[in-house]
Amino acid sequence: MSVIIDTFIAPPCHETIEILFQDEHLVLINKPSGLLSLSGKNPQNLDSVHHRLVKLFPGCTLIHRLDFGTSGLMVIARNKAMNAALCQQFSQRAVTKIYSALLCGHLPNDEGVIDAPIAKDPALFPLMSVCAVSGKPARSGYRVVERFYQEREDGTSLPLTRVQLTPETGRTHQLRIHCRQLGHPILGCDLYGGRLLPGTEQTPRLMLHASELHFVHPVSLERIEARNASPF
Repeated sequence: MSVIIDTFIAPPCHETIEILFQDEHLVLINKPSGLLSLSGKNPQNLDSVHHRLVKLFPGCTLIHRLDFGTSGLMVIARNKAMNAALCQQFSQRAVTKIYSALLCGHLPNDEGVIDAPIAKDPALFPLMSVCAVSGKPARSGYRVVERFYQEREDGTSLPLTRVQLTPETGRTHQLRIHCRQLGHPILGCDLYGGRLLPGTEQTPRLMLHASELHFVHPVSLERIEARNASPF
């Protein structure tokens, strides 16, 4: 059995967590890019969404995570009962998650679905891979918002596509892998080809933002439709 060795050390994140909504049951936040969702085993990776929020909301727990480089909406439970109720909605796929992203190149189709199973491989950690044999089912929808050219300082133009991504499942790195599977990796994605094309090497962050989160408040039964505009 391969032993996973995580050598990643997160650089300091000086951005603050924006609290968008709170009540006695849950908290909705806007996570900055460059902040871990949970603290790592390495003590140098102590700073995280949970590490910061537990100081403000003792006993709070994460329902889901966003990758280190991904920004955007997260819902946090303030007690065990809320954790169980929200986790049930996530596991039953009753939660709608919508992401905004910039992809390298111009997608030929205006919309579509990527259906590609994703597997872990400890030997390749932290990379995940598409594998029809051992992968777990993974499905994502995409819709093109605009195709444009970004002017670079050297006078060249970088073709990009702004898309809306809707994951139906929640596998690790799913959107990043699925976009690479399309042949158009997410701009700034260091793991799956988003910094390989000329002009993409110095992209300051992963251009992926959790822009919408729709779920039912387990206590009030109110339909929550949280939206947070993409910063890019």
